[in-house]
Amino acid sequence: MKRITFWFDVISPFAYLAFERMPQVLEGCSYEVDYQPLLLAALLNQHGQKGPAEIEPKRAWTFRHVHWLAHQYGVPLQAPAQHPFNPLALLRLAVACGPNRRVLEALFRHVWIGGGDANDPARLAALTAALAPARNASDDDVKAALRQSTEAAIARGIFGVPSFELEGRLFWGLDSLPMLRDALSGGAWFQGPGWDEAGAPRPGVVRTR
Repeated sequence: MKRITFWFDVISPFAYLAFERMPQVLEGCSYEVDYQPLLLAALLNQHGQKGPAEIEPKRAWTFRHVHWLAHQYGVPLQAPAQHPFNPLALLRLAVACGPNRRVLEALFRHVWIGGGDANDPARLAALTAALAPARNASDDDVKAALRQSTEAAIARGIFGVPSFELEGRLFWGLDSLPMLRDALSGGAWFQGPGWDEAGAPRPGVVRTR
């Protein structure tokens, strides 16, 4: 059985949709999933980028796109009252619980169903009570574990979420799920030089700013 690492931040609607879609797209494959939270903002800082929701035309398109995708997939989705928001409390709660599919389902649906404020104290308290984490999400060791997970993602070359790691290969984005399935199934392209050749560095124009 092959292992997929699913790197996520609950702030991403694409990560939510990928979480919901993965069982359908990978149906019939033999695999297990290791869920790893990370702080997307740290990845963006590492690569000198802004998030989609921080660029107004891109924000408008992103939310139109994800709502259309959710409609196509039959996945419930309502944007939270505030976005972007600080996801640290929810990511630390994931670490404190020990992230598994049940925990992620609760976290993603807390954010992406109902249109509420993801950081509303009463909602966070109710979610924490329902999940009953083994550790306190505000403990230093939990905070350190999230930092270490984020640093590990950066060291692997992860630049966005959702990202999937399979046998040392990284797949980025909701739309990479069919490609992930092909790799998981031993697709012919993955048996040849295509992966390495396509990703090889090439000369090109470099912007100065």
